[in-house]
Amino acid sequence: MAKRAAQQRRFVVHEHKATRLHYDFRLEIGGALKSWAIPKGPSMNPADKRLAVMVTDHPLEYADFEGVIPEGHYGAGPVVIWDHGYTVPEDEDPPEQQLAADRIVFTLHGRKLRGGFALARFKGGHGARWLLIKRKDEEADSTWRLRTELARTKLGTLSVKIPPCESA
Repeated sequence: MAKRAAQQRRFVVHEHKATRLHYDFRLEIGGALKSWAIPKGPSMNPADKRLAVMVTDHPLEYADFEGVIPEGHYGAGPVVIWDHGYTVPEDEDPPEQQLAADRIVFTLHGRKLRGGFALARFKGGHGARWLLIKRKDEEADSTWRLRTELARTKLGTLSVKIPPCESA
């Protein structure tokens, strides 16, 4: 159990309305948040294979970011934490090695996302296109529907902020 606890790393999913609404899925790997933009958002339904486009790494402190990125800055628009928690690798290989091998297998312990997941790079490798796949387990839910956190009441609580990835 102690070894498993030592392997726990943070994850966060940001709901982000920039040019288009999308969800930024971020895993703590190698001292940074490895990040994928998921246009349709993650799913707890194993039948839903979600396109996940790998984007620039973000600093670990970005996991707590919520606010409105001002016009003129990359990703301008509101960003809220849609889900967060910790992840535990399901493979013996460390996540850094799995990433290099184009497939990462992990368990999420979040408020909304739970159970086994995999990220797999499209065949041919070396591209930014991956798939996020919910594994068939006791947490899977074939009736699951994505619900937004960017409601009008939430938007009214956000302040304009420069994200830590730009202010460093």
